[in-house]
Amino acid sequence: MRQWGIIGGTGAVDLLERQHEQTFDTPWGAPSSRLAQVDLGGVPVWFLARHGNPHRIAPHRVNYQANVAALQQAGVTDLIAINAVGGIDPGLAPGDLVVPDQLIDYTWGRESTFANDGDRPLVHVEFGRPFSELLRQDLLKAASGLDLRVHEGGCCAVTQGPRLETEAEVGRLSRDGATLVGMTSMPEAVLAREIGLNYASLCVVANAAAGVAGEAISLDEIDRVLQRAMGTVRELIKAVCSSSVPAA
Repeated sequence: MRQWGIIGGTGAVDLLERQHEQTFDTPWGAPSSRLAQVDLGGVPVWFLARHGNPHRIAPHRVNYQANVAALQQAGVTDLIAINAVGGIDPGLAPGDLVVPDQLIDYTWGRESTFANDGDRPLVHVEFGRPFSELLRQDLLKAASGLDLRVHEGGCCAVTQGPRLETEAEVGRLSRDGATLVGMTSMPEAVLAREIGLNYASLCVVANAAAGVAGEAISLDEIDRVLQRAMGTVRELIKAVCSSSVPAA
């Protein structure tokens, strides 16, 4: 039986109505927030606010180890990450949804394994395809069933944050092959892989990345875009989780 988990970032704290919350302690400390159980189409789902609730933890300060470990302790097997991103590909418009299939990690100093203190066996995680193809296809099939336009594939550059990127940096990311830029997919994705969780990212394009649209980025407009998109995100995730329930 699949047990679903959702990690929500910028714009997603109020995405789902919480039924009750539970505290989990992990060997890596406390997660960003208490885990909240929500109901999606009759399916119990665990939700975690990546940056805390209220939103206060910078991307490079998130305790990714504790977050992923707490979700595993809750019994999660399939983890969908909601990521607000900038669009590097000019064909991506604010509000578009993307299910990427690749990433490039530009972060530094983040704990990217559970085996970092000698107490656990060292694991060299196979990571050629960083997102679960099973879970990616779940998202794409659910989008098709809802007649939602979702971009299939793409490469997300993961930067350190919390500041946004310069135009020169975005140019470099584009030359490297990135079509999206965010701040939180790593080390979240590799930690999930290390402990055997299916993990996929549902990216919400919040803005055109620096230099792509030729105008300054408005943080107020980013907030408006994300608020408009979250209703669609909720319906898509509800469809994915509901599809896993066996027919009566």
